[in-house]
Amino acid sequence: MQFSKSTQTSLSEINMVPFVDVVLVLLIIFMITAPILQSGIEVDVPKTKTIKDISQDRLVVSIDKGQRIYLGNDPINIHQLGTKVHSQLKDTRQSVFLRCDEAVPFGVFASVVDALRVSGINNISIVTEPLTERARTR
Repeated sequence: MQFSKSTQTSLSEINMVPFVDVVLVLLIIFMITAPILQSGIEVDVPKTKTIKDISQDRLVVSIDKGQRIYLGNDPINIHQLGTKVHSQLKDTRQSVFLRCDEAVPFGVFASVVDALRVSGINNISIVTEPLTERARTR
């Protein structure tokens, strides 16, 4: 009988050290991967004095350095851009934000703006970064 009591007491105590180790490792993994998941498409937008904030409910069209076009985070063909944006817009007066990398030629930028305007979207806002003192000295 005494043997069985010592077994019960040893089973009732749970060693928390491995649990804490696993939780800390998972926490570190999530802390490292969270900024990567939020970054989306990397675009170095031009710097200007006036900027307009993007709210979450806006449609964002992006052009990256490789001149690939994205609607939100999904790649899209320029010929389908107007119809896809029109289908996602709730109101034709709603603004569409256009993010374009600084390295993209103006002709590509102009063709995207033209594709949006041909489909009837005239309210296009261009996304830029605020101009800082360091950026002015370049």
